[in-house]
Amino acid sequence: MKSVKHLLVLAAAASAMFAHTQAFAQAYPGTKPVTFVVPFAAGGPTDRVARDLAEAMRKSMGGAANFVVENVNGAGGTIGASKVAKASPDGYTLLLFHIGMAATPALYRKLSYKPLEDFEYLGMINEVPMTLIGKPQLPANTYRDFENYIKANAGKLNIAHAGLGSASHLCGLMWQAAIKSKEAMNALVGGQVDLMCDQTTNTVGQIEAGRVKAFAVTTAKPLSGNKLLKDYPTLQEMGLKGFDLTVWHGLYAPKGTPPAVLTALNEGMKKALKDPDFIKKQESLGAVVVTDKRVEPAAHKAFVASEIAKIKIVVDAAKQYAD
Repeated sequence: MKSVKHLLVLAAAASAMFAHTQAFAQAYPGTKPVTFVVPFAAGGPTDRVARDLAEAMRKSMGGAANFVVENVNGAGGTIGASKVAKASPDGYTLLLFHIGMAATPALYRKLSYKPLEDFEYLGMINEVPMTLIGKPQLPANTYRDFENYIKANAGKLNIAHAGLGSASHLCGLMWQAAIKSKEAMNALVGGQVDLMCDQTTNTVGQIEAGRVKAFAVTTAKPLSGNKLLKDYPTLQEMGLKGFDLTVWHGLYAPKGTPPAVLTALNEGMKKALKDPDFIKKQESLGAVVVTDKRVEPAAHKAFVASEIAKIKIVVDAAKQYAD
């Protein structure tokens, strides 16, 4: 009899907890602010994406919803990511991170969190193509001539990047590994730069102005929708099998966030990604809004897992770590 009473008490408690969770999820987010933690300084590309998404999700999740951005800068984005990993899993503290979500496990060997275990994945937001560029004085005008020139002048050229762990650093490492080049890579701090692999957000204006030459794009498919870059080959087309790299952004919640809240956030995000104003703002950044299955949590997580594996190979081979 005592056992039956005990089971009834447990059942009642579970029922009450379920009802409370459901009521919370139905009321979410209410008027309490939802914070997007951006692990970089204000004013940068990731910050702009976060602020654009915050406004779009305010509309998609109802007028009372309030989304704000908090910049937690430092250590290649790991400080901000760590803060969200340790936050209360109530749906009010989220992480908006770029490709660094996949790069930090390789760059930081003593990372305080596990990207695939300590977060709930909410979906991908956008991605920015990258271009392989060189100084205008280079004699090459096609990618094939460019690659041959690099190999013929081994040890004489400067491959620039924006800092250890930056997208340009990762792209440079991957490209060098693919063509078996051992040119030195240097941070972009001034002086003569011979070549660089950087996101179109930074390169399109320079290409248009003739300040640099473009030789190829890093996407799997040609950028047929981009008037300036539509005629440039992909690195895959140039024989670099499997080369596909973009600067992408995704949204994450702390592990253990209630499923109903995760669903509400994912649905709100997907509606926001279809907002014409949001799409226009992303295009102004040179970004393409994600419309494929990666807007769903499972596909988003699978994609990040594949990116982690891909980046780890080149970072380990180069032995270029941040710690």
